[in-house]
Amino acid sequence: MLSIWESTSFHRRPHLVVIGGGIVGLFAALFHKRQHPDHHVLVVERGDHPSGASVKNAGFACFGSPSELLADIAKEGTEAMLHRVEERWLGLQELRQELGDANIGFEGTGGHEIYRAGDVLYPQVAEGFDGLNTSLRSIFGKTVFRWDNDAIKRFGLRGVDHLVRTDLEGPIDPGNMMQALLRKVVEAGVVFRPNTHIDRIEDDGNSVRLVMKGGGVIEAERIIVATNGYTSALLPRLDVVPARGQVLLTAPIPDLKLLGTYHLDEGFYYFRDHRGAVLLGGGRNLDIAGETTMEDGISDGIQQALERLLRDVIVPDRPFTIAQRWSGIMGFGSASKSPIIERVSERVGVAVRLGGMGVAIGIRVARKAVEMMGR
Repeated sequence: MLSIWESTSFHRRPHLVVIGGGIVGLFAALFHKRQHPDHHVLVVERGDHPSGASVKNAGFACFGSPSELLADIAKEGTEAMLHRVEERWLGLQELRQELGDANIGFEGTGGHEIYRAGDVLYPQVAEGFDGLNTSLRSIFGKTVFRWDNDAIKRFGLRGVDHLVRTDLEGPIDPGNMMQALLRKVVEAGVVFRPNTHIDRIEDDGNSVRLVMKGGGVIEAERIIVATNGYTSALLPRLDVVPARGQVLLTAPIPDLKLLGTYHLDEGFYYFRDHRGAVLLGGGRNLDIAGETTMEDGISDGIQQALERLLRDVIVPDRPFTIAQRWSGIMGFGSASKSPIIERVSERVGVAVRLGGMGVAIGIRVARKAVEMMGR
């Protein structure tokens, strides 16, 4: 019982449907619409707003800490590490140019990695530090990381022996970022349909049918799946492993000294200041099996570990209360950290497996997916 206005404006057959309204999905829709202004482009999102990892993360504009990058070199070689960092760095610049620093809440307060007393990673980082900076110079044209141990006391940290800083990173506001992106997408003429949960994809070679949970079908000429950590629910054969990241936020702490973004233990822990409070996440390495899930939630063991880190290292001898706890579902690979951008059929493409770096690489993954589907 649709009117002609509904049929022609909202329910006509889309040229492209993007499944997933996160950073990759929205940018993919935007880039396709710019290339094909007359096309009907539809984004379907299962939440009532963009509700995946794009708005569940801790808000880091980062490209990798020294311990993570050196671990990548050990596993995959320098060339693979440099390619990954370049994609992240270029993505961050494109994101800032496309949406604007004010709209994404970018603060150039710097990124850091800390090494606690007796940290087994420190000797490895110290040994490879100069070589890492030399390699990264090919991308950045200057020294990226420097030791800044004097900042440990200035930031109020305890039990930390060494600190590395880069001036090239900083925090963002993912909520503002996604609102700005969604506004731009809708203004471009893309239809955003929330509360639309796709149950399965039916592809007969001539058209694609998206069957929704609870009934209903959307037929499209082509689709891009941009569901990241939730991809296995639709395309189980792909190597995308869900990974839950738990986060907490304290209430504001008077005279908080912390400033900027921080990583610890190859990025498995991360924290930052946020409006006078501490935002802290991680600990997935304490229970990899338990955190390999698509279910939002928190666990006592990991939350307790995060609170210990607050008490012992981040705000020692300072009272604090936890104001909020949440989790987000990331997408990793069992054998690779690289995203999957490929066709699974002539009419179906995927742009998934962001590896916890969606803020940095999401815009470039989206652009490549649109280029791929246009060929």
